[in-house]
Amino acid sequence: MGAEDRLQALGYRLPPAPSPVGAYVPTRKASSFLFVSGQISRSPEKFYRGKIGTELSLEEGEEAARLCALNILAQAKAELGSLDRIQGVVRLAGYLQCSPGFMDHPRVLNAASELLVQVLGERGKHARVAIGVDSLPLGAAVEVEALFQLEEGNSP
Repeated sequence: MGAEDRLQALGYRLPPAPSPVGAYVPTRKASSFLFVSGQISRSPEKFYRGKIGTELSLEEGEEAARLCALNILAQAKAELGSLDRIQGVVRLAGYLQCSPGFMDHPRVLNAASELLVQVLGERGKHARVAIGVDSLPLGAAVEVEALFQLEEGNSP
C-alpha cells in the first residue's frame, strides 16, 4: 500500500499545499534531499492559534501538530508528485507557542511524528527537536519543518 493510500485509510486527506507567507519557497531540493519550510497549524478549514497550555489544550496542540505534518506532506507531494518518492524522514523541527512552564513539548510533537510513521512506515522514523517559543507567525500554535531523503535517482 502506498503512502497516499495509507493516508486515506487513516481517514486523512492532504490539504492544498499552503502558499508561503514571506520571501521564501515552500520546498527546496538539494542533491537527494528535500527541505520543507516550516508549516504552521492552518488549513482552509481550521487554524490553531494561541498558546498551548493556556489558550489551547494539550489535545488541541496535538491536533495542531498533526495538521502541520499534513501540510508538510502536502508540500512534499506538490514538489515530488508522489509521497512514495520519499526514502525517509531525516529530521523534524517543531516549534510550539506555549505558556511559561509548559513542559509537554515532546507529547505535542509526537502527534506529527506518529502521523509520519503511520503514513510512511519505517521510512517515517526521524531525528527531532521540539522547542517552546513565545510567538509564531500569524499567531500559529505550532510550526514544523522537515528534511526528507529522496530515493536515489530522483534527485534534481
